[in-house]
Amino acid sequence: MRIYNFSRYILVGFLLLQCSNILAVEDQYDLVISRSSQELTIMNGEEVIKHFRITYGKGGKGAKRVLGDRKTPLGVYKIVNFKGNSKFHYFMQLDYPNLLDAWYGYKNKVITANEFKNITTAIKNHDIPPQDTELGGYIGIHGLGETTDQKLAIHNEFNWTLGCIAMTNEEINDLKRYVDIGTRVIINE
Repeated sequence: MRIYNFSRYILVGFLLLQCSNILAVEDQYDLVISRSSQELTIMNGEEVIKHFRITYGKGGKGAKRVLGDRKTPLGVYKIVNFKGNSKFHYFMQLDYPNLLDAWYGYKNKVITANEFKNITTAIKNHDIPPQDTELGGYIGIHGLGETTDQKLAIHNEFNWTLGCIAMTNEEINDLKRYVDIGTRVIINE
């Protein structure tokens, strides 16, 4: 019986994701992030609007799987919150973990059945998923904060974050013009 209920949550989640893609607004921008080329591209349908150079989690290649692995997640997410005046200048929070992240975590005993249910319920209700599980949380796109020559040098040479996507303060200020709550963010290797 429990497996049936969890399968139902997975099915509902996938259907919601597919329906949201079908109902996407024509002029809504998508952010496509390529970790291998360290680039964030603003897309309007098939049209490239702008490129930014980014850095990402210092945990290296592969998908984010657990809290503290310092990896940037791979997959499709949405912007769910904005925080101005953060220690990183500006923060755009993603809805990590998504349904696939939660399924992986449950299947591999990283999270409990109750945590899996809480994540899937939040996703179904268009709420921010719990951010305090062993999958990690508070993943987003942010600036550098107080900018120094040393910070800029590190940003230009290394992937330095704990899992987020980073860009300069000027770049994130520019990016803000194209995003809103619900903007889709696609993160690829």
